[in-house]
Amino acid sequence: MRLALAQIDPTVGDLDGNRDLIVARIEEARTAGADLVLLPELAVTGYPPEDLLLRPGFVQAARDSVERIAAETQGIVALVGVPLYDGVLYNACAICVDGKIAGWAKKWHLPNYGVFDEKRYFSSGGELAVVDVAGTRVGITICEDMWVPGPPTTDLAAAGAELIVNLSASPFHVGRAEEREAIFSARAQESGVRVALCNTVGGQDELIFDGHSLFIESDGTVLARAPGFEETLLVLDLERPEEAGLAPLADDLEQMRCALVLGLRDYVAKNGFDAVVVSVSGGIDSAVTAALAVEALGPDRVHCVSMPSRYSSEETRADARRLAENLGCDFRELPIEPVVEAYTGVLAESFAGRQPDVAEENLQARVRGTLAMALSNKFGWLLVASGNKSELSVGYATLYGDMAGGFALLKDVFKTDVFRLARHLNEQAGRELVPESTIDRAPSAELREDQLDEDSLPPYSELDRVLEAYVEDDRSLDELSADGFDPDVVARAVALIDRAEYKRRQAPPGVRLRSKAFGRDRRTPITNRWRS
Repeated sequence: MRLALAQIDPTVGDLDGNRDLIVARIEEARTAGADLVLLPELAVTGYPPEDLLLRPGFVQAARDSVERIAAETQGIVALVGVPLYDGVLYNACAICVDGKIAGWAKKWHLPNYGVFDEKRYFSSGGELAVVDVAGTRVGITICEDMWVPGPPTTDLAAAGAELIVNLSASPFHVGRAEEREAIFSARAQESGVRVALCNTVGGQDELIFDGHSLFIESDGTVLARAPGFEETLLVLDLERPEEAGLAPLADDLEQMRCALVLGLRDYVAKNGFDAVVVSVSGGIDSAVTAALAVEALGPDRVHCVSMPSRYSSEETRADARRLAENLGCDFRELPIEPVVEAYTGVLAESFAGRQPDVAEENLQARVRGTLAMALSNKFGWLLVASGNKSELSVGYATLYGDMAGGFALLKDVFKTDVFRLARHLNEQAGRELVPESTIDRAPSAELREDQLDEDSLPPYSELDRVLEAYVEDDRSLDELSADGFDPDVVARAVALIDRAEYKRRQAPPGVRLRSKAFGRDRRTPITNRWRS
């Protein structure tokens, strides 16, 4: 039997576009001599469709679309992910054979943790689904069904399945591909049956899907792997699947880069933007944001705007311009001092008798946010914010200022990783994209004289370790102190994190890189007196 794994990038809600994509892959698989083509979970609707599934018209339109897809399956079997209404709603697979839907497979295990909320929409299936294809008995599972030991995988093996396939929409975080392989290898060994996984690829709001579709021998050996972060059709013969090749797995930095580039590219394309604008300060965050944007979209679609104030040094102003030159981007400088003076003049009477403080500092950031949004409105450019996870964690960011934007690319990237990414981008390019002086300079918001981030925060090398343990591992304050972290750093960081939830709730969406990103994964009340 010849099997094709159609690793595609559907768009949520674009039923016509997704159908065209699916039909094209079916035709490509048929031309390649495939007997069976496997599509991802909910390929017809895109994943996750969320509350679109509560609209009967949407579910019916998806059913109509998969009927039209089935009509294109002459001479090939296609397994296509689609919601199925049958008294209740199922996350299902349409078994399309010779121009019609010959049967259905329904998802057994519905994930309801982290980014998943499937029990809100779907009911669980419970019947085994096996189809004969070119003399091979193929058992069908959907995503979570194979993350859980036991049935349906073991039951399918007991029912005589010689190959178990899995339609998947498994979201990415750093290290997820390796974790996924280990799980699916364990299922192959547990059942004693070969396993094929077809995972979706692409960006959907915060979520990234990394592909890395697989074919695994019954002893758990991975014999074929599709590349990550790109669409592909992986075609293999069951007699010699290793000939399809093993695409490499990237290291963590390269995974971050690929996910960030894919996430921004798809967010821009799927939401109808032609170009983006990035506020470049001469600092590391905006430099990395702009460099990634150019990789995602090309230099002609990235606009860099520098908005210096009286506190901006000549070095950072020069670095902002040098960055744009290195990237080949449009660059414009809009000095904000006249606007800041006008604002402070209006506020002078109200502020009389009070010393300048964070209010005046934040005013500069908000002027920049206003000007950047004006460019966005005038030209239709998506404003990409450049704040990182460390700043969002502790609230070291200005609402309606540097947090302004339609997409926050580095939202799930710790500050120490921003520096690592900068060096990685330069090394990969073989030249200076991010100016070395930007990488070497101590971080500063430049909102007052001689300001450094470490005036207000612990060193990022220490802070990020605490943030990761508290935010992502849910370690308590006492546990962190017992783990050997500096108690003073822990106490400061935890207090800042808990106090900043209201800011994070107003931040733009951004690429999810870790297993516990702010938003979908970590849902903390704003009004909250619990202190750990």
